[in-house]
Parts: sequence; C-alpha cells; structure tokens
Amino acid sequence: MSTKSNANSNGVEVKRLFIGAGCNRVVNNVSWGACGLVSFGAQNAVAIFFPETAQILTTLPGHRASVNCTHWIPSNKFAFRANHLEQHYMLSGDSDGVIILWEVSLAERKWQQVLQLPQSHKKSVTCITGIMISKTEALFASTSSDGTVYIWELIIPSSPGGECKLSCLETLFVGSKAMVALSLAELPGNSNYIVLAMGGLDSKIHIYCGERTGKFIHACELKAHTDWIRSLDFSLPICMDGVDNSILLVSSSQDKGIRIWKMAPRGSLANCTGMYKKEDISLASYIEGPVLVAGSSTYQISLESLLIGHEDWVYSVEWQPPLTTSADRGTYHQPQSILSASMDKTMMIWQPEKKTGIWMNVVTVGELSHSALGFYGGHWSSDGKAIVAHGYGGSFHMWKNVGINMDNWKPQKIPSGHFAAVTDIVWARSGEYILSVSHDQTTRVFAPWKNEASPSNEESWHEISRPQIHGHDINCACIIQGKGNHRFVSGADEKVARVFEAPLSFLKTLSHTTSQNSNLHNEVEEDVQILGANMSALGLSQKPIYVHSNHDAPDRNGNNGLDTLESIPDAVPVVFTEAPIEDQLAYNTLWPESHKLYGHGNELFSLCCDHEGKLVASSCKAQSATVAEIWLWQVGSWKSVGRLQSHSLTVTQMEFSHDDSMLLAVSRDRQFSIFRILRTGTDEISYQLVARQEAHKRIIWSCSWNPFGHEFATGSRDKTVKIWAVEKQSSVKQITTLPQFNSSVTALSWVGIDRQRNQGLVAVGMETGLIELWSLTIKRSEDGSIRAQDVVVALTVRLDPSICHVSSVNRMSWRNNEKSEDCNSLELGSCGGDQCVRVYKVTVNE
Repeated sequence: MSTKSNANSNGVEVKRLFIGAGCNRVVNNVSWGACGLVSFGAQNAVAIFFPETAQILTTLPGHRASVNCTHWIPSNKFAFRANHLEQHYMLSGDSDGVIILWEVSLAERKWQQVLQLPQSHKKSVTCITGIMISKTEALFASTSSDGTVYIWELIIPSSPGGECKLSCLETLFVGSKAMVALSLAELPGNSNYIVLAMGGLDSKIHIYCGERTGKFIHACELKAHTDWIRSLDFSLPICMDGVDNSILLVSSSQDKGIRIWKMAPRGSLANCTGMYKKEDISLASYIEGPVLVAGSSTYQISLESLLIGHEDWVYSVEWQPPLTTSADRGTYHQPQSILSASMDKTMMIWQPEKKTGIWMNVVTVGELSHSALGFYGGHWSSDGKAIVAHGYGGSFHMWKNVGINMDNWKPQKIPSGHFAAVTDIVWARSGEYILSVSHDQTTRVFAPWKNEASPSNEESWHEISRPQIHGHDINCACIIQGKGNHRFVSGADEKVARVFEAPLSFLKTLSHTTSQNSNLHNEVEEDVQILGANMSALGLSQKPIYVHSNHDAPDRNGNNGLDTLESIPDAVPVVFTEAPIEDQLAYNTLWPESHKLYGHGNELFSLCCDHEGKLVASSCKAQSATVAEIWLWQVGSWKSVGRLQSHSLTVTQMEFSHDDSMLLAVSRDRQFSIFRILRTGTDEISYQLVARQEAHKRIIWSCSWNPFGHEFATGSRDKTVKIWAVEKQSSVKQITTLPQFNSSVTALSWVGIDRQRNQGLVAVGMETGLIELWSLTIKRSEDGSIRAQDVVVALTVRLDPSICHVSSVNRMSWRNNEKSEDCNSLELGSCGGDQCVRVYKVTVNE
C-alpha cells in the first residue's frame, strides 16, 4: 500500500514506497486486531503492518514519548463480533502515561486520532487490555508503573461519522508494587458482572470484580507463582451442554511456569469439571482456591493445570481466538489451545490430551540462532493459522500452519528494521539498494523485490542483508562510488572506521532483486572469492568465508556446537531467491571486513566518498581544533593521505562536489569550509582551504551540493536553509535564504531535474520529522556570477505528516539514477530518530 501526499499546483506528487522499522523492546507492545492488522510501537510512532504482504502500511504520529503498548478494539479474541464493523479502533500508551485512541476505516484505509484519554497516568503505561461487551460497547483497562489501574467504557458509534463516547468507570490504586499484566472478562452466566485479573511485581494474581457500570472491589488473590507475573489472559466462556458455565484464566511468570485457573459457578465443580467427564476429573480440579462473590452468584476458583516446558521467563500467554461455529455470528467455540512466548527463544502451543485432559506442548517454534535473545510476546491470528512473535532484537518472527491434515508450521516473511535511531543512509551507486546504519549497532540493506503474488507484479521492499553486527552504536556510513565490487565504510562510537566488501552470496542475491544491472554483477562475481563472513568469537571483527573452504569443518572447540563465548556457530551464507526472513538475516548475511582505519581520537561522526571512488573523508566528535580534523583516506590502499584542519568543533556532515574538485564541510561551530582537492597523475593529492565562513547562528547540521554546479545548501538549528555559490575567485557568496522553517533543519539533499535550466529539488528534513521539497532554479550571468534576482525558489510540496517521520530526520538522500538526468520519476530515502528508514517516490509533472 502506498499513501500519496497531495500534489499541489507545482505538479509534484509524493507517494510512500516503503517503511522499515523495528519494534520497541518492551512487553505488551504488539497487538493483532480482528481487522487482520498488527500494531506495534516504533519509538514515538505507532506502526501498523499487514502480515499478508509483510509491509508496514503506516506510522501514526501523536505520541511525544516512546510507545510501550498497543491494543486493538476489537482484538482477535472478538473477531466473531467484528464481521460487519467498518471502523476498528486501537489504543496506544506511552512512557509519559498518555493513552491515545485511534480509528481506522477499513474500506478507505484511513487513520485518524479520535481522542487522547483525558486522565493520563503519571508514569509509563505498561499494559492495555479490552473486551467487547456488544457490537457498540467495549470495556478496557490500563495499568502503569505509577501504581494505578484505570477501567474505561467506550461506546462505539453504530454508523460511520458518529462520535465515540468515553467514560472512566473506576480508578484502582494497587500500591507501590505495580501491576504489569491485565485481563478482563464477563463472568459466565452473569454478564452484568466483569472480572479483572491483574498481576505484577508481588507475584500474586489479584482478582477484582465489579458491575458493568463500575465500582470494582478486590475479590481475592491467587498465590502460586514464585516470581513476577508477566502475562494474563481469560478465555471466553467454555460452553458445555449448552451452558456457559466456566471461564479459564492462563497466567505466566518469570518463574518459567504457566498456570491455568478455572472459574466456575460454585456447586458445579463437584458435578462436572467443565471440560471433562466425571471419571476423568484431574487432581488439579480438587485444588480449590478462593471463592469469588459477584452479586448473588458465587464462583469457585481452582488451579486447573501447571504447564512446565520453557527454560526461561515466559513473557506472554494467549488463548487461541474463538472460532465462529455457524452462520449465526453470535455463536462461537473457544478452542482449548494456548500460545506461550519465552525468553528461551521459543514459542509453544499447548493443548489438553483428548483422553487424559493433561495439557501438553504440541508445537514448538523458534529455537533461534545464537544471535536472537528471546521473545517478548506472541500472538495468534484470528483464524488460529498463524502466530507472530516479537523479540529482544526488535525483530518480528512469524509462522504459518501450512499443513492440511497435520500441523506444519513454516516461517514467513515479516517486516523488519532498526530498533533504535537510524543515523545515516546511503544509496548504492546505481541505486540498487539503500544501506542504513543505526544506534542498534547493525548495518542493514533494503532493496525492492518483485512481488510475484500480487496481480500487478508490484515491487515490495525488504531487508536483504545485514552486513555488520557489532557492539558499538554506528553513526555514519558511505558506499564507495566508482567501479569494482560493492564496498562501504562505517563509523561508530569505537573511533575506528571499518571497510566491508560484498561477498559472493550477496551479489548473487542482488541479481534476484528488481535491480536489472546484471552485467555489473557478473563482472564482479568472477573476481569475488569470498562467499560470506563469520563473526569472530569475541565479536571484534567479521572474518571471511572463502568460496572453496571446507564447510564441514569440525567444531572449533569440540563442544558439539554449543553456543559459548569461545565458540559461535559458523554462518551459512546462501543465495536468496526470495526475500530472507529474520533468522537468515541475523547471522548468515554478514559481509567480511577488509580494513580498519585508525586515526581519529573520538567517536566517528560523519563519512563521505567522492564520486570517482578514490577518496573517503571522515570526521569525529570534537571539542577542539586538533580533534576536529577531517581525515582523507585513499580507497584501495586505505592510507591516510590528508588531515584537513579548519573547524574547532565536530564536523557534522561533509560532501564532495559532483565534479570532485571540492570538499564541503559543515560543523557545530556554525561555520562551513570548502577545500579544493587537487589530484596529480600519480594518485597523490594536495588540498587547500579556499573558504571558511560563519554561516548560521546555531549548529549547522547538514549540507548538500547542487549536482549541476558549484552552489550548495546549508541547514541549521537556527531553522534556516541558506543557498551559497562558489565564485571563480574561490570566494563564496550567499545567493538566497529559504523562508524560515518552524523547526531545526537537520537534513538536506539536492537533486538535479533539468541541467539546461540549472533546476533542482532540495529536500529539507526537520527535527519534528516533517519533510518539505523546494524547487530551485539558478541562472548564471555570462561572467559566471549569480545575482539574487536570478534565483527562483518555491515550495513545491509539503509532505503530509502521516507519511513523514515522527521525530528528527537524521539524513536524506536521493536515489542515484544513471539512466537519465532529466528523469521525472525520483526516489528519496530518509531515516530518522523514530527507528524508520523510508523511501518516497517523487513524480515531477512538467
């Protein structure tokens, strides 16, 4: 799905092509709705993805703090009540305590923020849960680390265009030991009463009971778990002999155990156990717990079963959503099936044996590679045929049951992306893919892939490689332009720049994507003898795996492949003919590291490469002139060939002019510098500072050259973008200033549209996440000078906030398009603090 930003009178249309984003690393963050869409928090945004296409459809701006939890109304559990709903709703809570209600119109795929809950928690929201009482009424509860639980009633409009009505039924104070898990249910046979289960840091399950109109009282406690309660979920009433006479509650804990509790009207327990015949009564049914009183009814709570199988904390448990049993949508069947997700890297499905009624683990998925660090939550699809998990590494994992007569769970494609701020992006030199680096300590490659399943054979973007994973936040990257194999340099907080070279497995995978530049790949492939890369035992570098090496080498330390510090399993580099899944990406798509560049005294901050592919410039964080030097490196030999001194604070961005004759640098010291780069035939270079000028009143964050000349743009925290021109005498003069923006300008990228008219588009990215495109036409007089009246500047399009970032835009870059200089169809990549990599299609209608 693509969303358009309104085209304006200037005839430029912007369409979103792709969003890559990872999931915030918190429990309760993910929800799979009855509408078939999955929601999750990605930094301050609420992201929505469609599992069928493995694409993120949109990100919703509105929160000012990191999103911790999302919950659909109706959720999967109430899909049988959602058949004819045109509007679905979703709740999201953040670490400031704010909860927002969103509405989605399924027919139009339109999103809107309905309201922000008037009574916000004082601290981080940790869990939101809700139930549908009827087609137009829902109840939901929220809990926070401030020790309160709110219970709300939501009246949904029965016709489109109506207003939602929200009222707070109850506020519960639970004390200093906060609750982190909630579940709501209607009591069987007594739908006027609602039961709320909550669990948290005191290792007890607290049961509250109240009427639908409010006034919840603490009914009882269930004591059995020996560590924090992590997840609770009520089943819908279990129907036996036409009577809804019991509900089950499943609980999971950091004590690695899962418990099933039964809540049945008192007196029915001795006659019937709800699910099993009298002669099959299990011992557990006799372990009577407390009694729950709800009005004139009393309910006996008993421990039904203890499920042991996980080897680490069990973060989530969820009943399989009910299945509709007939054309009458009011009847349903609650399957006896539970999904659990654990930090032991597995998800399990539990079901009772038909004969004994003993709950058994019938399916286990996961058992991930050493690079995964366990699951934070698992969820069912509404039909029970697919399950999705989100993990510690911000990643999603999905399995689908493709078996016909027996279970056969197979991994599926799923959206992926960074789970921390994305600091830099750069396009491959022919635009085949976009490479991004992040504070999540990974480098990722995204590329368009032909979607054969779609009727129009559309392209869909996917992550195709994770070239670098190591233990430092990565701040910058550049791809080596010029001929030869794909190479990139990355700079991180470790003060060393690292050079990586594409292995054969990546080159062959690239030939299966939509980038039809196969001649280049074939030329390169013949020379490449490295198939992939392995992580060294201490994780300090990535070692090459050669094409003709022995893949069946014995385990290095003879410990049968156990994952220890000294021994990490060998990577298995393979060629992908379709987009890879997370487990393949996490370890088997590394690139070998060919060089380390030592020289800088502090954390690397920016990198750039010239267009010929012969020089790389690097800068680091600096508080003094000596540390703020720009180092020049010769591509190939990787010798340091220059140390350029001009600035006194961190150089924030650098860029070579398109004829490679000049290097532009901008800095925190509010100045820009221009160095002339002189090359001799012997691969030696000389350089001289030709201009330095204080250009803005605050930090200069970004710069970009005009592709058709020696004009450039600078963007600053002072909310301005200035356009400058380098005159013949090597002097620089300001030729225009764009009207002041509403926020700091953090990213700029200039692309040429018409060389004859010297016309281009400048993309401006701001700290708020918004992006604007400005057209610039610059006329030079016969003597080469530029007068202010010869510069025509116009706002071409202001991108709709719904397709922009929700926090600072860190970098933007136009896709290299070598086919045509006057191409009207452009692509713009951007990355930001909201964990997102985005690609836009910009159509210029003359």
